[in-house]
Amino acid sequence: MLYGLMAYFDSAERLLEALRVLKGRGYRHLEALTPNPVEGIEEVLGGDGRIPWIAFGLGVLWVGLGLFLQIYTTLDYPHNAGGKPLLGWPAFIPVTFELTILTITVGIFLFLLYMNGLPLAAHPAVKAKEYVRVLLDEYGVFVYATDPRFDLESTKALLRELGAEVEEVRRD
Repeated sequence: MLYGLMAYFDSAERLLEALRVLKGRGYRHLEALTPNPVEGIEEVLGGDGRIPWIAFGLGVLWVGLGLFLQIYTTLDYPHNAGGKPLLGWPAFIPVTFELTILTITVGIFLFLLYMNGLPLAAHPAVKAKEYVRVLLDEYGVFVYATDPRFDLESTKALLRELGAEVEEVRRD
């Protein structure tokens, strides 16, 4: 069974150019594999604009819930400590802030695990014989065979035109 094609490039600029051409030709199921962060990949492949909104929503939700729980427990179990006011809101700020940050962090972590399909035992690109090249000093593009535009010969020819060494990745 064919997973896809792994293409190796010798520079980040060639990788970005190849990604632009592939996206321009209609390929959508791509992954860039790099040994270091490459500026511009997110603009080419597209980022997920939902992440800031999910973080904001989680923050607002927990601020509301955190304040509600503290006010509810204060009113339900009143305790006069040293003549302090019953609803002394400044005492609620540290707990609300810390729990809001915790909720956003854990929520975004779980969302990213879900969106990236993790935990993943092994990525199909790892099955490529020369995969170690993208771990050391080269750049790679993995084109999934499930892409609607994928045709083995024409995709392989296009990647070679773009200056890549191409390898088929198959299930053992």
